Amino acid sequence: MIRKNTVLTLLLLLGLTSSFAQPVPGLDENIPHLVTFGSDGDVAWGDDSFCQIIFFKIPESYSDPIYLHVFDPDVGGTIDEQKGKWDTQMSYSVFGGKGAWSEKDAQNMVMDGNYDSGTLLASKEFGEVSKYDGKWYTFGPFNPSEGELRSEFGGYVFKIIIEGISGDDGNLYNLYLSNHADRNHDVEGASAFYYKYKFRLHDDIHEVAHIYPHIDEKVVSIKQTNFDWDNDGRIQIVSLARLGDELMAISGDSKWVSSTHKIYEDEKTNSLDLQMIKNQSGNIKSNNVVIYLENQYGEKLPFFSIPIGEFKYQSEIGFEGF
Repeated sequence: MIRKNTVLTLLLLLGLTSSFAQPVPGLDENIPHLVTFGSDGDVAWGDDSFCQIIFFKIPESYSDPIYLHVFDPDVGGTIDEQKGKWDTQMSYSVFGGKGAWSEKDAQNMVMDGNYDSGTLLASKEFGEVSKYDGKWYTFGPFNPSEGELRSEFGGYVFKIIIEGISGDDGNLYNLYLSNHADRNHDVEGASAFYYKYKFRLHDDIHEVAHIYPHIDEKVVSIKQTNFDWDNDGRIQIVSLARLGDELMAISGDSKWVSSTHKIYEDEKTNSLDLQMIKNQSGNIKSNNVVIYLENQYGEKLPFFSIPIGEFKYQSEIGFEGF
């Protein structure tokens, strides 16, 4: 049996929506990098479709220009994952306009469908380019009104698609939505969200990563599905109703696995904190993983780069038992 020693502190945050940070992965997530492989990549290396889709929402009242910064956009050098020689080309495309978010193929990442919906605002391809190794590249400026206006988000939604178009190397990178062209600075009230998340886990067994699915008032159960976790530790659920004693299933090498979990009333209109705790006796490095959640109707649920709702969770995790 897995033994845990979890001390949970729930802090009520008033006025949480006043200012959000927009790095992806988010600071609260404690995830090193996003990951996307070239189109000829081996799925056993932790990417099932060689594409990642990230959405950003901007308040309708916000009118200043915005920029999307990409850290280490090239494929080669410092942080990327090499397989043979560097031969990968990666495409970054920013979309706004009608359908950018509302097209279901984009939310579900249907790769033979209309996932690249909306109006193309900017696009660039990168291979191995030392100029951008460990550096930032800027897309923009964009007028917030170039996004898709959606009342359910109270503003405009943009989409960036990162897609491997050739090669088999792994591209590791980070994103930041900013209101400055030459530095990262928060766009007040904005946030990032995603429906299928692909990222690199820490190598350090003492680092705990988090993801924050938002649970609306209609959700009664969730089904989580993950890929290529390499049996690296555990995923535990922390919320107003759970103290980390309920675990989600994790997959093996190049495998998919799912588990279903009830949603309690206290969890609705808030975020869950899914805490990813590495195997304390393992030595698993460079672990790339995929995860998504669905409600009882099979609709994908969004993860936000920060917890959305009244409460934020802080916990001290005991690591014994592996």
